[in-house]
Amino acid sequence: MPSVFSCVVISNERLAESIHAIMIICPEIAGVAKAGQFLNFKCGDDVLLRRPISICSVDGDKLKVVFEVKGAGTHWLSGCAEGEELDILGPLGNGFSFPSGNIVVVGGGIGAPPLLFAAQSAQGDVTAILGFRDSSRIILKNEFDAVCNKVYITTDDGSAGICGTAALPLENLLKSGGYNAVLACGPRLMMSAVADICMQYDVPCQVSMEERMGCGIGACLVCACETVVDGVEKMSRVCKDGPVFPSDIVRWK
Repeated sequence: MPSVFSCVVISNERLAESIHAIMIICPEIAGVAKAGQFLNFKCGDDVLLRRPISICSVDGDKLKVVFEVKGAGTHWLSGCAEGEELDILGPLGNGFSFPSGNIVVVGGGIGAPPLLFAAQSAQGDVTAILGFRDSSRIILKNEFDAVCNKVYITTDDGSAGICGTAALPLENLLKSGGYNAVLACGPRLMMSAVADICMQYDVPCQVSMEERMGCGIGACLVCACETVVDGVEKMSRVCKDGPVFPSDIVRWK
């Protein structure tokens, strides 16, 4: 059962335009967190709802989260300084499962950070494909290099790496064989393309879904997404049933 903790900010770093990485110390969360889970941050007294942010990495008692500043809550969070205390609910949701053998992680934009924790948690070799809008938006490249056998970068405008989406190099990798799973997080269109490629090559795929959330614990039903389980259509709660789902149960269209 998730609990609320008071966690101290160790550092707050700007990684790219509107993208920040905050490191906190919280042994209670760090000791049980799993790749793919998220934390719910209280963002000051003037913002009613908490803000859900995926766990990027865990190092001992420390956790890192990476987020994009989009509204009042994340703007407040981006201004937190070293030594401040944050009110955090977590860890929340169901994370990735890791088969033995080699995997590919596919991250698009701000969907890349939770896949760093996944790469750190994998049992076999990891290949990463990370897609960004342009070269100025590339984040966490060095961190992925440190834990992955190979890292491919794609950009929409071709300003770095391969020109195109993060789904593009995946087909060539799966053609070569030797991969036991694909884990993906990012824009819905990208994950849909990844799911199609994995189905074509019969490689199991897990996707981390992103929906607007209210409570973060499955009570408010704001974050429901369409799934098909055992042939039955149902609305699954991203915060509680996910955020990680097998890609073949998600209704993409």
